[in-house]
Amino acid sequence: MSKQKDKKKQKQKSKHSPELTLKGRLEVTRSGMGYVIVEGGDVLVRPGDFATALNGDTVRVKVVKENIRTGKKEGRILEVVTRKQTEFVGHLQLSTNHAFFVPDTDKPMPDLFIPLISINGAKHKDRVVARLVKWEKTDKKPVGEIVKILLPEDANDAAMQELLAQAGFPLTFPEDVEEAAARLPEILDSAEIAKRRDCREILTFTIDPADAKDFDDAISIRPLGKDMYEIGVHIADVSYYVTPDTDLDAEAYKRATSVYLPDRVNPMLPEKISNELCSLRPHEDKFTFSAIFQMNTKGEVKQYWLGKTVIHSDHRYAYEDVQEIIETKKGVHQDEILLLNDISQRLRKKRFSKGAINFSSQEVRFKLDEKGKPIGIVVKESKESHQLIEELMLLANRTVAENVSKILINKKPIPFPYRIHDRPDEEKLRPFITFAKKYGHAFDISTPEKIAASFNQMLADAHGKPEQHVLEQLGIRTMAKAVYTTENIGHYGLAFEYYCHFTSPIRRYPDVLVHRVLESIIEGKPIIDKKMEEKCKQSSERERAAMECERAGNKYKQVEYLQSYLGETFEAVISGVSSFGFWAETVLHKCEGLVSIISLSDYDDFRHIESDYSLVGRRSGRSFRIGDKVMIKVVAANLEKRQLDYEWVIDVKKEGEEKPKKVRAAKR
Repeated sequence: MSKQKDKKKQKQKSKHSPELTLKGRLEVTRSGMGYVIVEGGDVLVRPGDFATALNGDTVRVKVVKENIRTGKKEGRILEVVTRKQTEFVGHLQLSTNHAFFVPDTDKPMPDLFIPLISINGAKHKDRVVARLVKWEKTDKKPVGEIVKILLPEDANDAAMQELLAQAGFPLTFPEDVEEAAARLPEILDSAEIAKRRDCREILTFTIDPADAKDFDDAISIRPLGKDMYEIGVHIADVSYYVTPDTDLDAEAYKRATSVYLPDRVNPMLPEKISNELCSLRPHEDKFTFSAIFQMNTKGEVKQYWLGKTVIHSDHRYAYEDVQEIIETKKGVHQDEILLLNDISQRLRKKRFSKGAINFSSQEVRFKLDEKGKPIGIVVKESKESHQLIEELMLLANRTVAENVSKILINKKPIPFPYRIHDRPDEEKLRPFITFAKKYGHAFDISTPEKIAASFNQMLADAHGKPEQHVLEQLGIRTMAKAVYTTENIGHYGLAFEYYCHFTSPIRRYPDVLVHRVLESIIEGKPIIDKKMEEKCKQSSERERAAMECERAGNKYKQVEYLQSYLGETFEAVISGVSSFGFWAETVLHKCEGLVSIISLSDYDDFRHIESDYSLVGRRSGRSFRIGDKVMIKVVAANLEKRQLDYEWVIDVKKEGEEKPKKVRAAKR
């Protein structure tokens, strides 16, 4: 055998060696089997080989068996690298000599042993939040402590906390983190003020939701003469207070983002920082990191400056206040608001002309009673007051990214958390194009720029028409997900070559990283962070977890709200179709539920036409296509599963029947 063949055989042998150790995320199925998700194929782990790992943990797994033909691997977990979840919702089982916490979860996990000194007043069968505090390999059971008792009347609070815990977001801050925040000085240091650009005499204000407490950003404006203005985008200087290699920084990195649920914010940073020290509250001096632009009224930037500042906010606006000024041309600082709005609209128009995609956004907001129960749903749309802030933030984010991209160390780019967005996936795009064509919308896919232009033309032509919402929703689904990475490929959706997140460091960890890198460049001592890509991946993963948690929170509230409307009929739009039924979203409240194929079987035998996003009756030819308007009846609202079940109600006029046909309720 030649040396070359021998080496090749050895390489293949080592590749399939059972001694291989891999790092990945453990996913536990309901049956109790586990899979460690790794590149190149998942590793099966049997229940007895989990060691101390739980569902969602990042682990190291040793491959102990591998089928060379199929590539399927089996392994056992050696250690937990990081835990996804350390707090759990469940029940306490208390006896005279010991206590155990039994988690509420459909994923198998052991009960926690709770020392009697750690039950914190909880009683037998109480619903509680428990924290995992210790689990050594030698321990028979993991050891925990009770951190909160959930009262029966606080069912909503328990549900929201359970969502956060399941997503791996801590419900409380550790004592050392709270203490570190409490020790931070409340009075601004005079020596630090002297090092900064002083903007306290310039008109400055914030624009935020009416119920916001963490004000990340402020805007300043002053005339420079000859159609020129200085417009400042001032961002809370979180990195001044949260420094690397501290307890505060470690906790912020672990969470990576704040989570916004219908009735609460689960913050990335302790309240002392997020709502007090760093929040740009009116009539208070604050440390900020700023992007200050010299611009004309056409929105053309002639010059910019990036650096540390101190500001004093003169006024706090809610979005509604600013919208009223824009519409009535009257209000506090009306001239400045109207000028900024005009400039922002010009920036917006220019951005779309360069290929940014103009997807409109709708948000659902809940009116809640004192117990957090929804008593109303409001659909919010992006208005000019929102766009005013959005465009100035986009300008600051883009400018910072462009500035940093020019810095090379040893002819290499400095490690930096860019916010990137890839072009649409062609496989996802083609069926969408076919669907859009049925509504008369043509697509040119010859270049990424032509695709963006086609999207914008379609959105403009569909505006105000019945198919607008569904085309937007399906169009968004064809898009790649935006992520953080050091490998910049630009932001397709915004049509920016360079982009980052600089403007929300109170609620996003990547913004803190951006501030640190930018400050190091300004000081002439650029940071070379070799772990930046790892930090980007952590931030992207936590962002996805937060979005899923927020969607689950909204869904819970929608189900809770429609519990009061069982048996009632509403107009809805079909929002999704599958082989087992179609989803419909009520027009009035944007609540989505499933109309099961079983509930339609009395009317016809329906088959799924995937390419047409529709269900079609074999006998009648009656179709249910995504985007169609239908009448539905609310027949079930399952809070535990966060599911709504609807029935299709036959429209007598449309179907030409004498009376609605009785339809069976969907079986679960």
